[in-house]
Amino acid sequence: MAADTSRAFWLAAPGEGEIRTQPLDTPSPDDVVVRALYSGVSRGTEALVFQGRVPPSEFQRMRAPFQAGSFPAPIKYGYASVGLIERGPRELQDRTVFVLYPHQTRYVVPAQSVHVLPDDVPPGRAVLTANLETAINGLWDAQPHIGDRIVVVGAGTIGCLVAWLAGRIPGCDVELVDINPRREAIAHVFGVRFAPPDTVWEGADVVIHASGSPAGLELALRVAGFEATVIEMSWYGDQSVPLPLGEAFHARRLTLKSSQVGTVAATQRARWDARRRMQLALTMLTDDRLDVLITGESRFEELPATMAQLATDASDTLCHRIRYDQP
Repeated sequence: MAADTSRAFWLAAPGEGEIRTQPLDTPSPDDVVVRALYSGVSRGTEALVFQGRVPPSEFQRMRAPFQAGSFPAPIKYGYASVGLIERGPRELQDRTVFVLYPHQTRYVVPAQSVHVLPDDVPPGRAVLTANLETAINGLWDAQPHIGDRIVVVGAGTIGCLVAWLAGRIPGCDVELVDINPRREAIAHVFGVRFAPPDTVWEGADVVIHASGSPAGLELALRVAGFEATVIEMSWYGDQSVPLPLGEAFHARRLTLKSSQVGTVAATQRARWDARRRMQLALTMLTDDRLDVLITGESRFEELPATMAQLATDASDTLCHRIRYDQP
């Protein structure tokens, strides 16, 4: 490949991905050139994008920081790239960085858009950074207290990370709930309880829903205790979701609250911005146990077929990592 070109994954049409060769932008003095080492597939969101299920009302809000093209397609989408700086300011030269960039072999971005990895964070694990940032924001929205009983419904990547974070709060008893019994092993690794939906606690102090399914949200409302808050972290795309707001919902004075990473949680917004939150996520990736969330890896050249598979049948997939072969 010529030094002034790059290869990128594009969604050519809903359900149809392809690798395209494109010119590499000419860097300015304030830019860096990054050579990708790994990227991560944010399976829930990227599956909806791949299937063309972003509703028109969200076309602008759903734009990724370095997205190219427009919804529904053709579009270059993604936000979990880890790479090595080939060119840039002296203090960044040869540093390994995380960037909210789509799946692409080499790219040019402003130097202020890169986040340098701590020396003790492996590049391959850093693909979890954006997911961990989302989990941090969700837990900030939930505002758990020391000693709370916390139920996390949905053991996908986000739910597992929320449970891992919540399990580190002193005195908190955390239960991770999923229909897939194989997720129990991950709960044990993280030192939290596991339960299938029919045995989950009721009367929880805090409930966080991240299953992406209406049935999961119904369960989250059912197990919440009196005057508890249910944090909704799932995004359903163009799917309408029925809510069981009859029965005891009002008598139990429940609060249903959305959490979305695009805005820093209100409880922290006066002092935190997105960059500080991202740096926090990076410093927390030193825990070797987090590697259990990376459940597969494939080469960049295989991404069109890989994405099609992940979008349709990936019940055992958490974070899928893309590897970029080096020259």
